[in-house]
Amino acid sequence: MRSMFHIRTQGLLTMVAAALLAGCGPARNEGTARTMPPEVVQHVDLDRYLGTWHEIARYPNRFQRGCTATTATYSMREDGKVRVLNRCRSGSPEGPEREAEGKAWVVDPSTGARLKVQFFWPFRGDYWIIGLGENYEYAVVGHPRRKYLWILSRTPDMDPALYEAVLEGVVRNGYDPSKLIRTIH
Repeated sequence: MRSMFHIRTQGLLTMVAAALLAGCGPARNEGTARTMPPEVVQHVDLDRYLGTWHEIARYPNRFQRGCTATTATYSMREDGKVRVLNRCRSGSPEGPEREAEGKAWVVDPSTGARLKVQFFWPFRGDYWIIGLGENYEYAVVGHPRRKYLWILSRTPDMDPALYEAVLEGVVRNGYDPSKLIRTIH
């Protein structure tokens, strides 16, 4: 049983790496907001950002195909990097659990909002925090070429008015909200 888990995890990690590499091509979006890199938040207090986040919506991607009830849990490692533990349920919130563990590190100390994430060497991807609630109740994470986007919350549900306000920020940053799919919890 353990070997089957490792096979599934390795398959998931391979998909993550392929998706990160696919995001390395030139931006294909049109419009002024989409030709400039997205704006990140001015400051991220990493200690406040740590903990568990529930995925509210995301751009579709291969490495999360079939995922529901998705969470990301961040904690500090002894080496000063961040442990990333992504979990989801396959097919339904009661389906079998899948998980992938990686690490992240800040690459822009002036804001703390630009990070790199790596699930296995040598593949790494950009993790930019482009929206963040005043009380760290929600976060919006994007890729600089706008291939990926996640809306996260500390709870599995987000108030509809807050979700609409978050979408306005997504649009201002050049992302297409029509591509988002809502996560079932």
